[in-house]
Amino acid sequence: MKKISQPFYLSILMIGLLASCSKKDISTTLVSSNLTTSDTAIVAADKLATLAVVVDPYAAIKLSFGNNIDPRNLLNYANQAKPAYILKDNSRNNPITNSKATLGRVLFYDKNLSTNNTISCGSCHKQNLAFSDIAPVSDGVEGGKTVRHSMRLINSRFARETKFFWNERALTLELQTTMPIQDHLEMGFSGLSGRGNMISLLAKLSKINYYKELFRFVYGDTTVTEARMQESLAQFVRSIQSFDSKYDAGRTLVRNENDAFPNFTAVENTGKNLYMTPPVFNAAGLRVTGGAGCNGCHNAPEFDIDPNSRNNGIIGLFGSTTIEVNDTRAPSLRDLTKKDGSINSPMMHNAAFNSLRGVLGHYNNIPLNNRNNNLDARLRIANTGQRLNLTPTETDAIVAFMNTLAGTNVYVDRKWGNPFLIP
Repeated sequence: MKKISQPFYLSILMIGLLASCSKKDISTTLVSSNLTTSDTAIVAADKLATLAVVVDPYAAIKLSFGNNIDPRNLLNYANQAKPAYILKDNSRNNPITNSKATLGRVLFYDKNLSTNNTISCGSCHKQNLAFSDIAPVSDGVEGGKTVRHSMRLINSRFARETKFFWNERALTLELQTTMPIQDHLEMGFSGLSGRGNMISLLAKLSKINYYKELFRFVYGDTTVTEARMQESLAQFVRSIQSFDSKYDAGRTLVRNENDAFPNFTAVENTGKNLYMTPPVFNAAGLRVTGGAGCNGCHNAPEFDIDPNSRNNGIIGLFGSTTIEVNDTRAPSLRDLTKKDGSINSPMMHNAAFNSLRGVLGHYNNIPLNNRNNNLDARLRIANTGQRLNLTPTETDAIVAFMNTLAGTNVYVDRKWGNPFLIP
């Protein structure tokens, strides 16, 4: 290899300095005619090293998020521990990475994703409520309201049901993530009544400096697309998991869900048995033995909804006389309540119940409605609605068991929290 002469090397350094420094900077560097060739090379090299330190590719990220997001030291989304008895995983077509989930976290909490910069995904799915909302319907832009109650987002990765929304109108979580953004009542980018559409949003986000840095960091360039947003948002949502409940502590000690959990009280074990055991009905549709059969639709240990479940007898929309029989999805039953037994949010798509006892009361005596042609067959016994005939003691036991599904970490883990610096 031909040896490069020192003057040629210096000329390359000077070109670099001319390209990146002001004239004043260069004159300062070369001000002394007494510098030797070797001295000049050292000064030039030092100047280039200083420039490398000054140019921070994540300056806008640091300005907006401080220490909440550090691309050089990402939080763990991709390799979280989960119990050996959790076998379901619907993230295989979009496996979680730390970088994309981090971008998804920013998108999830960014109010710039609404037309008037007032609403984010996190406005309706609050971490301190297990990513739901205590309000029956959530606030949208310019006085808009969601049509249905905001669903909890716990353990969506570990569900057999891969469709989303209460009425399953989104075939995948990826498609679901940008549908509220384009909803006229929610985040507003509908293209209706003079509002912008998705193209408008992409142009808006492309001008934001922290997105330029984040998209370059994650995808290698600054291009903001809906597909990239969907991919990252879905990874963040799927990363939200909860396996630190009393139930999980007990499940690790036994062979299966039907064994008595040694860490449970007698009442909690009784409630578990009632939950797991199918009911036995007489010809009139009245339970005469067995349990409540909750596990038939909400399968342990994930406690997700059976994809084949149909309507559960709740057919109204909140504050409306509209009949809705196609609401057939439900979130995981994990974290319905906090450790103290208080609910995270009202239950059902129309927020019909504010207590677990209210929910059990509904299933205890399913009402038949001639307009409901989609009632789940498991709730129709002998051409009438099921009647579980639960005693107060049985109801108390099932509630006690349901409370064992409450975790702790999901409410406080910073990787799922709002990354924006709040003034």
